[in-house]
Amino acid sequence: MITVALHVAIQGRVQGVGYRAWVADEATRRKLEGWVRNRRDGSVEAVFSAPEEVVAAMIEACRRGPALARVETVNVQPANTDLLGLRRSGDRFSLLPTV
Repeated sequence: MITVALHVAIQGRVQGVGYRAWVADEATRRKLEGWVRNRRDGSVEAVFSAPEEVVAAMIEACRRGPALARVETVNVQPANTDLLGLRRSGDRFSLLPTV
């Protein structure tokens, strides 16, 4: 199994609808490493690291999101290890403050 780390930016109605908490719950359930946070521009960004097929399934889930979300775009790029290091110490997956 190949482990990948991807940086994801999600745009649409993704703040104020429980999207971040939903991502954290889904990522934890799928045993991903990484983090999620809101951005001041109204988007949500996340880093996911796990075996390739697990990350791909998580990104597909992000395209739908929780019931109240309306996802317009999901931009996916490779993540460097510095981004993965933004997690809180000791966390497998972190919910980070807005930037």
